[in-house]
Amino acid sequence: MDALDAGAGSILRQPKAVWATAGASVVAFMGIGLVDPILPSIAQGLRATPSQVSLLFTSYFLITAVAMLLTGFVSSRIGGRRTLLLGLALVVFFAGLSGTSDTVGQLVGFRAGWGLGNALFVSTALAVIVGAANPTGAARSASDKGGGGRRAGGSAAAILLYESALGLGMACGPLLGAVLGNISWRYPFFGTATLMAIGFLCITAFLKEQPKPARKTSLLDPVKALGHGGLASAAVSAFFYNYTFFTVLAFTPFVLNMTPYKSGAVFFAWGVLLAVFSVIVAPRMQERFGSLKVLGGSLVLLAADVLVLGYGDHTTAVVCTILSGAFIGVNNTVYTELALGVSDAPRPVASAGYNFVRWFAAAAAPYFAPKIEEWTDIHVPFVVAAVTAVLGALVVVVRRKALTKEAAELEPRHATEDGVTVFAN
Repeated sequence: MDALDAGAGSILRQPKAVWATAGASVVAFMGIGLVDPILPSIAQGLRATPSQVSLLFTSYFLITAVAMLLTGFVSSRIGGRRTLLLGLALVVFFAGLSGTSDTVGQLVGFRAGWGLGNALFVSTALAVIVGAANPTGAARSASDKGGGGRRAGGSAAAILLYESALGLGMACGPLLGAVLGNISWRYPFFGTATLMAIGFLCITAFLKEQPKPARKTSLLDPVKALGHGGLASAAVSAFFYNYTFFTVLAFTPFVLNMTPYKSGAVFFAWGVLLAVFSVIVAPRMQERFGSLKVLGGSLVLLAADVLVLGYGDHTTAVVCTILSGAFIGVNNTVYTELALGVSDAPRPVASAGYNFVRWFAAAAAPYFAPKIEEWTDIHVPFVVAAVTAVLGALVVVVRRKALTKEAAELEPRHATEDGVTVFAN
């Protein structure tokens, strides 16, 4: 923890409001991987096929992607705190309903409502954490001004804190799903609803309403922000990467075909690597080699990993699944920083546009991977996932200038924007 504190600019010294938001974010991200260990159990309990059960991810992320256009519109009108609470309330409601489902169609529908609540919460949570994080512990010096090294600014520590919440949630989600899912596939949904209700109470108690921005965000602002070449390049590259990411997350449980406990243990280890590499390893690699070199190399290694996963034996598949968490953790951190700093759009708007594009891949992969298996064999979905990871790396290489040209010049402006009135709405 001392190394983490020193390496991330004292990210551990934050106001209660930041910790309350980060804690609720952990639970929100738990909801993504929660169903991993129980996908086979859900399929058996609802008499559904793998492709039908995969729609739990597709409906969730499809609604999440579209909702990204709404988050800034809503939060700039009702305020960040109310937007967080609205998102949490929707998650509590639809997660609870998910546990009562009698058909896979009902469960898919409830997951869509869950995705709407999660989008409202997660996108606003990042803005709140960045805006309210202790600025004295956030600064880091730029080490690679022209080549994509980690940039200085008040958001550095906050982004790492957000990625910590993501990694911890991704790690704990499968574990919770395994423990409760071993009793019944319905219990993880009820457990998530309960935890999010606790998060609702924490936000209510510790986060004060922040001033609204002078300018309200329109529905088209995130789309307009994608007109910037650097942001568009980051979004397209992340789109290809996310297809690979969610092939691993949503399709691999059917390939491993393990009990909830064993599957939960595998994805817990995967999530631990994701957290460690996103918070501790990625920043140091960026400082030494530059962000774009790290991102390109990590994407190529991820492609090789999923290819071996698809063609190896069962033990190899388990090892490669866990190992993919390291590459995914590095990618998540670098992509987040690129999206928030590469364009001249306000960071919340840039983030919404970036997420609008990339979450469509998260919706597509869980649907197409089982379909591709049905049309071909079990290896081909991983070949496709490897190809998309390489395509993501190619975008980074080809669009290198667009991804780095303005970053250093824009940092002072973004540092000024990192105030509560802009970020926390």
